Amino acid sequence: MKNLKPKIDIKLFIVALATAIFFLINFDILKNYYDRTYNQTEYNKINLEKKIKEENMKAQEEQPDTNDQNQSVASKIKLNSLAALLLDGENNRVLFDANGYEKLPMASTTKIMTCIIALEQGKLDDVVKVSSYAAGMPDVQLNIREGEQYYLKDLLYALMLESHNDVAVAIAEHIGGTVEGFATMMNDKARALNCFDTNFVTPSGLDAEGHYTTARDLAVIASYAIKNKDFLSITNTPSHKFKEIKTGRTFTVTNKNKFLYMMDGAIGVKTGFTGKAGYCFVGAVKRPDRTLISVVLGCGWPPNKNLKWIDTKRLMTYGIENYEKKQIFEEKIFNPVYVEDGQTEFVGLKISGDLNILIGKDEKVHIEYNIPEYLTAPVNKGQQVGSAKYYINGKLYTEIPIYTTEESKKIDFKFCLRKILRLWGLQYDKEKQQ
Repeated sequence: MKNLKPKIDIKLFIVALATAIFFLINFDILKNYYDRTYNQTEYNKINLEKKIKEENMKAQEEQPDTNDQNQSVASKIKLNSLAALLLDGENNRVLFDANGYEKLPMASTTKIMTCIIALEQGKLDDVVKVSSYAAGMPDVQLNIREGEQYYLKDLLYALMLESHNDVAVAIAEHIGGTVEGFATMMNDKARALNCFDTNFVTPSGLDAEGHYTTARDLAVIASYAIKNKDFLSITNTPSHKFKEIKTGRTFTVTNKNKFLYMMDGAIGVKTGFTGKAGYCFVGAVKRPDRTLISVVLGCGWPPNKNLKWIDTKRLMTYGIENYEKKQIFEEKIFNPVYVEDGQTEFVGLKISGDLNILIGKDEKVHIEYNIPEYLTAPVNKGQQVGSAKYYINGKLYTEIPIYTTEESKKIDFKFCLRKILRLWGLQYDKEKQQ
């Protein structure tokens, strides 16, 4: 009967065992042997950042000066304001500004922040008790009296429709304990919205030392506020009737924002005037394809109270006529990236995004891809390894991450040994077949 046991090459087995023991003691030798025998890919490690920088500089040199083109278009807007700004309400990108970052008083447009803080920190059916300090505020007043009680909802209508200063203080004391405490809440909210050139001292906007904002910050605050449905409902109401809770005193407040009837899609927001600030106005227009926020500060003094409407309409018209919605995100297929010391030699890359934004007719979009020339193991699947920077007219708009599509573990002893034994096994099989 034939012996069915497989024949073992004793010499080959002894050599393989000795080699494995030797390499177990010195992994570096095994790793180097693996690199020479199995992974023969040679890779040049180029400084990609330097390469990209050179390419971007070259591209920018070839581009026309689009800033001059935009300034030429914007110069056609004749404005009366000390500061003016137009903002894309969907992403807070500034579309136009004239002294938009200058710190100025903002009068009763302050009440935009007062209202949104009250809506977020209070309840509409809260009962607000009037203090003597609140009742003593100067005009404009609702003429509330010390000790009276009102629902917060009713006071918010009085605040935003007729801009009553006594109401502003009553709300501030109810929500923040004191006017100073409420101002702290207002400033904390401003910082949370990345409005670092704003400082609130009063909830009413009456002239006060250290009470200021910029057209840009105020536009961002308004952009945030109009996303609150209660805020929009209040500021778009033509009139509101309510009563004091204990005595039944009746009040009717009427919306003073004429801009609501001046343009299609107008949705707000707030007027303001003090002797120091001049006439101010924050406006908003919502169309199917865009939301625009405008701000004018110091837009004339008495008797020129209508200049704020003129400037606002000019800003909005400029935004409507000179900007259109475009998808600027670029689908990109990347070459796989080499992984140094990786069990998987190359990994794929992917990027995804949606940048459907308002772009000016003369604005140019430039994309800068930052991708490493190689990676070092271990590399995880979904790991961010690069980015795409989107510039509009040379200004960074946003940065989108680039991720890996697979993992590559670091080469270790077990991996190298398995690969080498597999190679030896293949060679042995070939020799047997011969």
